[in-house]
Amino acid sequence: MHILVTGAAGMIGRKLTARLVRDGQLNGQKIDRLTLIDVVAPDKPGGFTGFLELSASDLSNPGAAAKAVAGKPDVIFHLAGVVSGEAETDFEKGYRVNLDGTRGLLEAIRVADYKPKVVFTSSIAVFGAPFPSSIPDDFHLTPLTSYGTQKAISELLLADYTRRGFLDGVGIRLPTICVRPGKPNKAASGFFSGIIREPLAGQEALLPVAETVRHTHASPRAAIGFLLHAASLTRQQLGGRVNLSMPGVSCTVGEQIEALRRVAGDKVAARIRRVPDELVQRIVSGWAERLDARRARDLGFQAEDSFDDIIRAHIEDELDGKVAN
Repeated sequence: MHILVTGAAGMIGRKLTARLVRDGQLNGQKIDRLTLIDVVAPDKPGGFTGFLELSASDLSNPGAAAKAVAGKPDVIFHLAGVVSGEAETDFEKGYRVNLDGTRGLLEAIRVADYKPKVVFTSSIAVFGAPFPSSIPDDFHLTPLTSYGTQKAISELLLADYTRRGFLDGVGIRLPTICVRPGKPNKAASGFFSGIIREPLAGQEALLPVAETVRHTHASPRAAIGFLLHAASLTRQQLGGRVNLSMPGVSCTVGEQIEALRRVAGDKVAARIRRVPDELVQRIVSGWAERLDARRARDLGFQAEDSFDDIIRAHIEDELDGKVAN
């Protein structure tokens, strides 16, 4: 099996690649070829013995997408994109990368005339207020940010290219992935991870929104599970609605902090400093708070049961089980 991962140098891309290499197979088929691309060349994954291609490429550039699918990968994980905060502050870049790059990839697949499995990472930012108490999969797409708009358009394209038989697509709307390891990025949602990650590492964290802000979260561990499971779903299982929201833990920022206190103690939780940011508050206020992910759960997608579990997953996976005092 040949697998292509776009956005392979990002956090989710690196973790997905590591999992694919570790498993050595997908859907019962041996992985003998990996193509990893990003705007910067991804690192070589250790332990992979098959054919490996690493490439620095921007899918929105002419010819880049056609080159990416020239080897006709069986499964494509399309993770590449500009994050929410950057897409909002840099309008042209957001549309070029998130929309033009995705359209370029889908069109390159159509022209190549074969039918791969395409797993696309969308976002709950496709929804917009006013919200019901819990948002179902078929809630109307009325995004309140450029990022959400780009993802919503891409969802429609994925569905149409699937309907026409050019590819076999599934779009998974990710909740906020938390706790993200490494350094902060430009995502408006970055503080959700920062107020957990930095205190656990012995550093101060800034909180730009009110503690009453509610959001839905899943760990990086769960996100990789979503991607792999999505690749296993058949057209019969999905039916005509190929885009769906993933499960997660809905909680307020205050509840996040209390979970941190329970798991790591008062001293760690005290490292959070409140510094309001109007732009971040505005962006986040237009996001979904609770998702009715019944359809995803019925299809076998799984996430954590509590935010305490999300914190513990970060400590286990990224901190070797240790918390800075």
